[in-house]
Amino acid sequence: MLDFLQNIDIQLFLKLNSLNSPFFDKIMHAISGQIIWIPYFISIIWLFFKKSKKKHAILAIIFISIAVSIADYSSVHAFKEVFKRYRPCHNQAIADLVHLYNNHCGGKYGFVSSHAANFFSMAMFSSLVIKNKIFTYIAFIFAVLVAYSRIYLGVHYPGDVLGGALLGMFIGFVVFKIYKRIIELKNE
Repeated sequence: MLDFLQNIDIQLFLKLNSLNSPFFDKIMHAISGQIIWIPYFISIIWLFFKKSKKKHAILAIIFISIAVSIADYSSVHAFKEVFKRYRPCHNQAIADLVHLYNNHCGGKYGFVSSHAANFFSMAMFSSLVIKNKIFTYIAFIFAVLVAYSRIYLGVHYPGDVLGGALLGMFIGFVVFKIYKRIIELKNE
């Protein structure tokens, strides 16, 4: 059963990764970067202050940072270093078929995607704090876009980004519950 799922993951990866062009190479590389997201991060902080009291907004900034840090740390130390699943670009069986941008492959192991875990933890936490349907759609669309960029760039299988997304959403939800409980305790 595991071999069957892995084969589907590889075939889906090869199909999605093959849909590339020089124009989209640059766009997907930028989407996987950090600089392009600075306005998004600033808008989340601004919305925290707009939707909450100042002290709650500051606490939200601290807790979203904690959520992303936990997602990033656990994606590497609790998953990549434990499961040791090679990235597509390090998988010798398909390495010649993988489209890479600037021959950048990343670390040896890819399950789960740290990018996906980080962005989905941020999307989940910020959506629960901001409580706005349009923002929630935008946050999760951005997270999906970042996750897809990792497949497009040849550094993760779809299963890697799905695992990262699930991990990130779980962490974002749990950290939000802790954040909410602290606010409730302060209001008692």
